[in-house]
Amino acid sequence: MEFSAAEWSAIHNSLRVGLFVVLVSLPPGVCLGYVLARHRFPGKWLVEVAVNLALVVPPVVTGYLLLQVFKPAAPIGGFLGRALGLRVAFEFPGLVVAAAVMSFPLMVRAIRLGFQSVDPNLETAARTLGAGWWRTFFTVSLPLARNGVIAGCVLAYARSLGEFGATVMLVSQREGNRTIPLLIYTLKDRPDGLASIWPLVAVSLLLAAGALAASEYLERKGLRHESA
Repeated sequence: MEFSAAEWSAIHNSLRVGLFVVLVSLPPGVCLGYVLARHRFPGKWLVEVAVNLALVVPPVVTGYLLLQVFKPAAPIGGFLGRALGLRVAFEFPGLVVAAAVMSFPLMVRAIRLGFQSVDPNLETAARTLGAGWWRTFFTVSLPLARNGVIAGCVLAYARSLGEFGATVMLVSQREGNRTIPLLIYTLKDRPDGLASIWPLVAVSLLLAAGALAASEYLERKGLRHESA
């Protein structure tokens, strides 16, 4: 199975986008997952609605809203361009932003479930023994919730590999910035394009299956370590 330069570029872009999505989303995902799992506060339901909104809103609507925020003529998009020289719309950073927004709810939900599975009495015991909040979080809460964190990272990575709707609105079909889904969509309109799509479909399935298998292996390894 041989790939063209455009296909290798799409595969490479998809892998890079997934990696950047996990790196960018993990810190806020852990913080938000912990807050939603452990704290009650006025307006919590509004935060939950805002986090999960991308799961139910059509992806093209999300992409349209992102385009309005990050286009060069918009206040935020213009500021990023002038101050940081960072252009999001129609460039590679847009691939990461669109995929991160669409996958963030899945990451937060998995991490939240991970923290909810941790017995609060263990955290209380650590504090009574003199551990501060930060030490308790990093030595008790986070290690015990690691399965949820791992699952969240894998789900976000896998979801980013298949992101299309928001991406095509924010980045469009610019040469060199295509991911696997964008290239598949492009090839379908070419003569004999449907036949050439199969290798990319196979790669997509292998990447998704590999990510889920890695998550399962790490979770089982963690469970064996806890029971030892």
